[in-house]
Amino acid sequence: MRTSGNSIPCRVVHLTSVHYSFDNRIFYKECATLAEAGYDVTLIAPNAEGDVVRRGVRLRALKPPRNRFERAFRTIPQVYRAAIEEDAEIYHYHDPELMPVGALLRLHGKRVIYDVHEDYAGSMAGKKWIPKLFRGIASWGVKFSERVFAVRCSRIIVATPTIAGFFPASMVTLVQNFPWIRELVIEDAVPYAEREPIVAHVGYLSRDRGLVEMAKAVELVSARLPVKLVLAGKVIAGGGEGIEHERSEGLIEHAGMLTRPQVAGLLARSRVGIVTLHPTRNYVNSQPTKLYEYMSAGIPVVASDFPGWRQLVEQANCGLLVDPLDPNAIANALEWLLTHPAEAEEMGRRGLLAVHERYNWEREGEALVHAYAKLAAAG
Repeated sequence: MRTSGNSIPCRVVHLTSVHYSFDNRIFYKECATLAEAGYDVTLIAPNAEGDVVRRGVRLRALKPPRNRFERAFRTIPQVYRAAIEEDAEIYHYHDPELMPVGALLRLHGKRVIYDVHEDYAGSMAGKKWIPKLFRGIASWGVKFSERVFAVRCSRIIVATPTIAGFFPASMVTLVQNFPWIRELVIEDAVPYAEREPIVAHVGYLSRDRGLVEMAKAVELVSARLPVKLVLAGKVIAGGGEGIEHERSEGLIEHAGMLTRPQVAGLLARSRVGIVTLHPTRNYVNSQPTKLYEYMSAGIPVVASDFPGWRQLVEQANCGLLVDPLDPNAIANALEWLLTHPAEAEEMGRRGLLAVHERYNWEREGEALVHAYAKLAAAG
């Protein structure tokens, strides 16, 4: 058995019933970092391709659920049974719906970590599958559950400073979802000034993530100069409505789900990275991974003008801020960057420098490993 940096034998099991089995934060950042630090790491997650070992992490696959009903009544019990069978020292779960599983593991005497990726209570307002009448109740239910279950965990890991404020400070470790410094850098990338006028969006695609406004903005820009929007990610049900015309006109390409090397390849040929999430409570207080990934690839950003995002973009001077609900504002920002390539390239360089100096996973991974070392030593 491998050991942690403090030579303490420790088996670790990460749990998710919702996330993609090779989720960037869960698998490639947290699990892989812990494996590199010497922990024996298993991830229990839905995966249609079955069990696999990658980057020193063992994926124990569950059959993916076909709908929310199956997830609630089949997948979650399967996650719990598999977790018990693993008999690890530390369990680390990533979904609020697994809070009861975490509580049961605590009753078995296990050390348990709750990883809070986003403001789950705030996100209830944007869940289209929940009737509007019940979204407030759902939000209250998440808050209540976190007060009942989360505070009984051994540790709470949070992705943003805003989320950290929701929990007792003594229980919290901040592990921000910043990119690896070199992951999305391609040495032989096309020189910036020679690239096609590609605007890239990496991540889930939906109306509240700005899909319709991006499409309209690209159509506006196309009336004046060449441009193409390349979308990499999964379209959430109903999220693609309203972009069919632009797609048929060749203004939009949907590349689907990409591997990390493929994401690097897309950004290496793009001129701009765009992240124009709508001003919902959950997004306004978020730290969007894609924003930092664009910076790490050395391309300028067009981002929603939210207070926290404004501070980042203005301090790094790495892009332009816009009203995400205004296609004309988005179009003007895109057009400026596409018609000022020298200034845009310099913005990209400044964003890359900021990632190297501050916004990188290498630093955040150290915080994660330190938290685990303390928990492992506690016995």
